[in-house]
Amino acid sequence: MVESERTKHTCLRLEISGADPIFVKGTWHQSRFDISVTDGSSSWVCNATEEEVADRAAQWDQPVSEYLQLAEEYLGFQQPNSIYSFSDAIEGCKRLSWTFEKEGTKLEWRWKCKPSQDSKKSTVRILDFLMEANIRLSEEVVNKTRSFEKMKSEAEKCLVQGEKLCNEKTEFEDATYAKFLSLLNAKKAKLRALRDKEDSGRGVEEEQESTDKAESFESGGSDNEESEEEASKKATTSSKGRGRKRAARS
Repeated sequence: MVESERTKHTCLRLEISGADPIFVKGTWHQSRFDISVTDGSSSWVCNATEEEVADRAAQWDQPVSEYLQLAEEYLGFQQPNSIYSFSDAIEGCKRLSWTFEKEGTKLEWRWKCKPSQDSKKSTVRILDFLMEANIRLSEEVVNKTRSFEKMKSEAEKCLVQGEKLCNEKTEFEDATYAKFLSLLNAKKAKLRALRDKEDSGRGVEEEQESTDKAESFESGGSDNEESEEEASKKATTSSKGRGRKRAARS
């Protein structure tokens, strides 16, 4: 991977016990790093070479990448459990140090920072970086706030739309149920009417059959009576004929 793609920049306002805060700007490369430090009036620099970083990493039995990552973690963000120091050293130099724990053992890392050749220029660069970072952060906050407001507005629209769809669904279900109930009641009424009509037709047929049976019975009785009457007349006529014949013979 190209080294420029691995370059990172950090800037830390470092609070030091018993002293004024300082600003530490770090530029982190793949196998080395550069540090600029200012207290507002003077500045110092530390340009750690690849050989120096590799030697320090070997002393702590660490890969170079792990060593740089840990250094960036402590100089990019102030760690509350670490003790930081920026003390005087020989020839106007300063010693930047910080502590951390590893496997239960408290360790301390120290790097010597030399006075900057142009203290004013170095301080301005750090302040410019802070200003640009602050502007970027402000823009990011504004953009995120706008995105949040937009998402909030969209969420409110979705909520209103959801409530509308829910109400429409409820109204549709109620209307469908009412229509189904109306059709069901109409079918029940129609079936009831057909059943009543069928029962009424059966009653009329039964009544007709009873009437026909009665008429048949009456017709049969009349025929019998007529037959008996005719037989009686024939018998009377026969008796009268036989009487006349007897009188003639006498």
